[in-house]
Amino acid sequence: MSVYEYTVETEDLAKYYQMGPITIKALDGVSVKIRRGEYVSVMGPSGSGKTTFFNMIGGLDRPTRGQVYIDEVDISKLDAYELAWLRCRKIGYIFQTFNLIPVLTAMENVMLPMIFAGVPRDERMRKARELLETVGLGDRLSHRPPELSGGQQQRVAIARALANDPVIVLADEPTGNLDLHTGLHIINLVRKLNEEKGVTIVTATHDLKMIDVSDRIFWIRDGKVERIETRKEVAIGREIA
Repeated sequence: MSVYEYTVETEDLAKYYQMGPITIKALDGVSVKIRRGEYVSVMGPSGSGKTTFFNMIGGLDRPTRGQVYIDEVDISKLDAYELAWLRCRKIGYIFQTFNLIPVLTAMENVMLPMIFAGVPRDERMRKARELLETVGLGDRLSHRPPELSGGQQQRVAIARALANDPVIVLADEPTGNLDLHTGLHIINLVRKLNEEKGVTIVTATHDLKMIDVSDRIFWIRDGKVERIETRKEVAIGREIA
C-alpha cells in the first residue's frame, strides 16, 4: 500500500487542442491534491474538462503543460513502457461503456489485467473469484457480458479495476448507462469498496447522487477548477437554498 499522503497531485495542468486558428483549452491550469483513500467526484457541464482531467491523471493522454504525480512520481517523465507499468499496477479504470470483452467470461475479464501483470494462473483465478464474490457476482463467474445486465456488467468492470490492487481507481461516468436504481447500487458499492480497501476513488460524473458518497467535490468549468467543496458544505448549501 502507498505510504504517501497524496495519491494524486497536479500542478498547473493544461491540455490545449488546436482547431485551425482556434485554441481549445480543455484544461487550463488545474492544481489539486487528492489524499490517499479519498473519494472525489469531478463534476461540471458537458465540455467542462472532466474527462480530459480524468485522462490526464490516468496517464491516458499527455498534458500540454504542467505535471501529474501519482504517488509522487511525475508520470509526464515516464517512457511508454514505464507508463504502461504504472497504468497496469497503480491505476484501475471503470468506464461508462463497461469495456468488457464479450467473448470472455466474467472471471476471464477480471483475470485479464493480472495476466499483463504476470500474476500466476492459480492466483489469478483465486483473486478473480474473490473479487466477483465481493461485488455480488459469485454465481455469475462463467457468464459472458451479453448474458449479464448492465448493472452486473458494471460490477464485473469494478472487480476488474481492483484486480491488481491499484492505489487509485478512476471512474468515468460509471452510472451513465444505468437506470436510477441500479446506478445507486453501483455508487454505494464503489463507496463501500473505497472504505474497505482504502483505495482512492476519482469519478468524472454528471450524477448528483455521487455527492452523497464523496469526501470532496471538484466543480470544473471551462477547463478550470471553479470551486472545491466537501460533502458537508454541499449539504449545507442545499439546506440554505
